[in-house]
Amino acid sequence: MIHPESRWPAAHILVVDDIPENRVLLSEQLDQSGYAVTAVSNGAQALAAAASVPPDLILLDIDMPGMDGYEVCAKLKADPALREIPVIFLSGLGDTNHKVRGFASGGIDYITKPFEAKELEARVTTHLKLHSLQLEVERNNTNLQHLVDEQVKEISESHLATILALSKLAEHRDQETGNHILRVQRYCRALAVKLARQGKLAGADWGFIENIFQASAMHDIGKVDIPDRILLKPMALTPEETAIMKMHSDLGAQTLAEIVAAYPKNTFLKMGAEVAQSHHERWDGTGYPRGLAGENIPISARILMVADVYDALRSARPYKKPIDAAQARAILLEGDGRTMPRHFDPAVLEAFKQISGEFEAIYSEFNEP
Repeated sequence: MIHPESRWPAAHILVVDDIPENRVLLSEQLDQSGYAVTAVSNGAQALAAAASVPPDLILLDIDMPGMDGYEVCAKLKADPALREIPVIFLSGLGDTNHKVRGFASGGIDYITKPFEAKELEARVTTHLKLHSLQLEVERNNTNLQHLVDEQVKEISESHLATILALSKLAEHRDQETGNHILRVQRYCRALAVKLARQGKLAGADWGFIENIFQASAMHDIGKVDIPDRILLKPMALTPEETAIMKMHSDLGAQTLAEIVAAYPKNTFLKMGAEVAQSHHERWDGTGYPRGLAGENIPISARILMVADVYDALRSARPYKKPIDAAQARAILLEGDGRTMPRHFDPAVLEAFKQISGEFEAIYSEFNEP
C-alpha cells in the first residue's frame, strides 16, 4: 500500500477490463500521471493479481464475460486482506440501478464511460488521498490505543503493587508467615474458579475471580492499627485484648471505604473493603464484627474465610505448631470439637473438599522453610 508520506502518483493501480483497447488507454493515461499500472482482462485474473501484489486502488469494469465486476468486488470485500482496497467502477452502464448496485457491492465511486482523462485522474487522486489518510488515522488510533493500554496496565499494576506492599506491611507486623498473603490469594482464586464452573457464583462473572485474587491481599490490612503489645503477644489474649484485636476488621474496612468513596466504580476496591470487614463472619452467625449469617455475608468473604483458616491451620505460630494437610482438611470438613464446619458456607466448603489437593500444592509451592 502507498505510504501517506509518498507522492500520490507512486501508487499502484490495478485496471480490470475485458476490452484490450480500454486497458491500453487506461494504462497510458495512468502511466503518464506517474502511476504504476497492472492491467488484466477478467475477474479471475483480477483476484489473483490483487492477492499476489495488493494494489492501492482498482479500476473495475462491470460487463465482463464469466465473473462480472459486481461479483469481483464482492469477493474482494469478503477477503480480509483485500477488503480495504478502494474500488472505482468504470462502465458504460450509466443508469441509476447499476450505480446503486455498484455501491452496494462495495465500490467507492462509479465513473461512466466515456469519460474525460482529467476526470479520471482527479477521482483516482482524490480516492488515493482519502484511503491513505484513512490508513494513517487507523495506524494512529492503533498506536494511541496501544499507548493507552500500556499506561493503564502500568498504572493498574503499580496500584496493585502498592496495595500488596501495604498488605505485606500489615502481615509482617503480625505473626503470619511471609507468604501467607500469596497463598491466600491463590486459595481464593482456586475456590472461585471451582464455584464458577459449578454455577454457584450467582451474579458473578469471571472478573470476580481476578478481583478476589487481588482483593484478598487486603483482608488483614486493618492490623496496621492494632498495638504491638496485642498483635505480637505470644500467648492467649485477655478478653479486653481480644476485643481490640477484633477491631482490625472494621479498621481495615474503614480505611478502604475512604478510597472507595473516591473511586466508587472500582469493584476491586469494593471487594477489598468487603473481605477486610467480613472475613471473620461465620455462616452460623457467631462471627464478628457484625454477626452476619448465611448469605448476608458477602460471597467474597465466605470464600476468603475458608482460605484464611486453612492457611492458619497449616502454618506455624509462636503459640502453635503447624498441622499437616490431612488434619487441616478434616478440621475444616468435620470439626475438632468447635463445630467448625458450621462456620463456613456449605457450597464453599464442598468446593474446598473437591480441590483440597490443589490447596496443598499451593501451600507446598509458597511455603517458607
